[in-house]
Amino acid sequence: MTLAVFDIGGSAVKYGKWENQTLSETGQFKTPETLTAMQDEMKAVIAHFGDEIEGVAISSPGAVNVKDRRIDGISAVEYLHQRPIFDELEAALGYPITIENDANCAGICEMKLGAGQGVQHAIFVVIGTGVGGAIFINGQLYKGAHLFGGEFGLVMNANGQSLSTNGTAVNTAARFSKEKGTTISGKELFDLADAGDVAAMVSLNGMYDHLAEALYNLQVSIDPEMIIIGGGISARPDVTEAIRMRLATLLEANLVPGAMPLVKACTFQNNANLIGAAVNYEIVTQA
Repeated sequence: MTLAVFDIGGSAVKYGKWENQTLSETGQFKTPETLTAMQDEMKAVIAHFGDEIEGVAISSPGAVNVKDRRIDGISAVEYLHQRPIFDELEAALGYPITIENDANCAGICEMKLGAGQGVQHAIFVVIGTGVGGAIFINGQLYKGAHLFGGEFGLVMNANGQSLSTNGTAVNTAARFSKEKGTTISGKELFDLADAGDVAAMVSLNGMYDHLAEALYNLQVSIDPEMIIIGGGISARPDVTEAIRMRLATLLEANLVPGAMPLVKACTFQNNANLIGAAVNYEIVTQA
């Protein structure tokens, strides 16, 4: 099966060709301002890939309502929402399409080909600008009654703020910058901590505490075998280890150490959404 695969983001649309279980010819273009312009860019990519393309797999922001063939909720790409987007894209592109939420696509990628292979019950946590994720029960993606399954960024911490506010390097660096009267990125905050800056280490420890607090609540609610950490910071082994240690401490303190899951970093990084979209196409069309 040969597919054109797209991952729609707020600032850029990534793309690639999926053939023989391999992603190739990857690239990106700036996210267009209208659906018509988006369709034109996609058609140009598909034409470049050639006549062997059989379908189009898409990773998208928003609450993807596969049953009603639309995207609910809100995202930075407003024109995708509350319209018959599946039908419109199929008509414009001339190929069958599948669409799934971007975090769900990344989770599907990890469960089928990455860290979660062979695992039946898992949660996938994406730590980026905000926090997102996906839930897998009996090896199947669980989206929930209102398509909010995996919206871990909306989990509230004990300080009354959401996990997306508390649990990302981006927002942690922003708070650090405000306190210190400077402007640094999340990467620069890690660099400071690596260099021994105590204030930076304290800030990151607070971020880890908030993440572990939320994951404790998810663990005792869903009881997965594995928690997979994704997003850019998952490339740092110390991040996964810091979360794992804190989660173990919380479970032990509440007398349920036996509920401790495996905590692993994701296998795939920047291409997880694209690969997951392709795998999702295969799952949907072969069902």
